[in-house]
Amino acid sequence: MQNINRWAKMFLAVFGDAGSENAQETFLYLKALAVPVKSIKGVFFGSNASEKLEKVLRDSAAANSAAADSAVQPDVSIEYAIRFLCLLIEKNSLKYIDLILSRIELLMNEKNDILDITIESAAPLDNDFTQELAQTIKEKTNAHDLNIKTCVRPELLGGYLLRTNGFYIDATLKGQTEKMLTELSHLNFDEYEGGITSLQGG
Repeated sequence: MQNINRWAKMFLAVFGDAGSENAQETFLYLKALAVPVKSIKGVFFGSNASEKLEKVLRDSAAANSAAADSAVQPDVSIEYAIRFLCLLIEKNSLKYIDLILSRIELLMNEKNDILDITIESAAPLDNDFTQELAQTIKEKTNAHDLNIKTCVRPELLGGYLLRTNGFYIDATLKGQTEKMLTELSHLNFDEYEGGITSLQGG
């Protein structure tokens, strides 16, 4: 984890401000470039592999330079994204790319006061409910904005599970059932006069 954090901070260090538009633009390029690179088969690391990949990516970027009129200079962003990705390959750290991307995104969101929220539910959530929940969270946390990700998990039976910044709120039917079972397992029915039959009116 320490290695992941080091790579993420190294990526953002060149921008000075992790919340800048250039940082965000370059991150999006890095994220896009990582997809095809991860699909490369076989052992792929070291300086030779890095140089070969760099040539392929630069040729591809040159062929797709139609976005050169972007206000945030995409050529500079692509250049840095390519160099960073090739450095990961040279140092045999491409295997950590998904964790590094997640860490970079987290650091940028913290800088921009954006709160990451994951909502898991048994069925797709209604848009009105999601917006109402998001507004409540923003008011409670004073977050500038929210980055909401949803996930459907039928095994939750009903309700929703909300995760953010290391804590969660379990409002699922499955969670409530498990809590009830846990509480029941700690009850000692022998403490009641007549045992469980007295509780049943027997």
